[in-house]
Amino acid sequence: MKILNTNNEYGILAKLFHWITFIILIAQIPFGFYLVSLEFSDERIELENIHILVGITVFYITLFRLIWKFFNSSPSETRSFFKGQIFIAKANHFLLYLSIFTITISGILKKLYMGEILNFVFFKYGFEKDNFLLADVYYQVHIYANYLLLALVTLHILAVIIHHYIFKDKILKKIT
Repeated sequence: MKILNTNNEYGILAKLFHWITFIILIAQIPFGFYLVSLEFSDERIELENIHILVGITVFYITLFRLIWKFFNSSPSETRSFFKGQIFIAKANHFLLYLSIFTITISGILKKLYMGEILNFVFFKYGFEKDNFLLADVYYQVHIYANYLLLALVTLHILAVIIHHYIFKDKILKKIT
């Protein structure tokens, strides 16, 4: 298995970035919705701290993934079956990255504006002053960005299924 991408498939590092991010998000999103249903307690605070640490980890992984993507070209595009197909795929990927960053940054800002000090793995940071109104705005952005991410992931998965089973272009082989 090659580390770098080839013209036909992604390298091991790109595959790991893709699948690790997917697996973490599959757990993280329902975990976040579960947290909302909990009453305020020490258990909820502890679970929120785990959720935040995992979210910050996703942010770092996504950042490294984009840096890797910038320096390592993607495999060649599969043939298009209709005009605009490549545009839609690229737009979906762009929006996937954007929604992941929006989710993590809005979650971070929500907690910071609540007056909390966050552990960013490499350092800790907190604001001097809280702003609950702004914290609520960032919380709403966090929630809606999660719904957007779910829609985009669903579209992404449906496109892969259609390509694999209907168009039979073996697109799934590039990333597995």
